[in-house]
Amino acid sequence: MTTEIHKHELHDKVEAALNNIRPFLQSDGGNIELLEITEDLVAKVKLLGNCDGCKMSASTMKAGVESTIKNFVPEITAVEAV
Repeated sequence: MTTEIHKHELHDKVEAALNNIRPFLQSDGGNIELLEITEDLVAKVKLLGNCDGCKMSASTMKAGVESTIKNFVPEITAVEAV
């Protein structure tokens, strides 16, 4: 189980990771929002704008978002789009 301080630190690290890929999403009229980090260290994100419902969103999630987050924050076990 994570502590509140640890969750806050993880949240900040995940946001920093997202800030690295956000410009690419925004260039296509999209964006991404971190909704929560669960107790089992799953980052739940929401794709916004043109990214929401895009036929490429599944590959964007795996190849771009999840790999970037895990690279910056190895504690994260998975990334899920909700």
